[in-house]
Amino acid sequence: MNGELHREKLCHFLATIWRSDTPIHTIDEQTSLIDAGLIDSLAILQIITFLESEFKIDFFSTDTDPTQLDSVAAILDLIKRYAA
Repeated sequence: MNGELHREKLCHFLATIWRSDTPIHTIDEQTSLIDAGLIDSLAILQIITFLESEFKIDFFSTDTDPTQLDSVAAILDLIKRYAA
């Protein structure tokens, strides 16, 4: 699976848990989604569940702190490093 497909899947998912009317494509990939108020702690858990099921990422075997999943770029980097 290529990076663009990963981005599309991730953005589609994020749009379902977004706490804003702001279109996801208008957000810079480096923007902290937490600081911008676009996601909350429950959304972080939903993101982890999505990454585990969609990309087979095992968070128990990675050194990832869930709070590091606060931007689209950070999540895409995690997918690139750990996706099965």
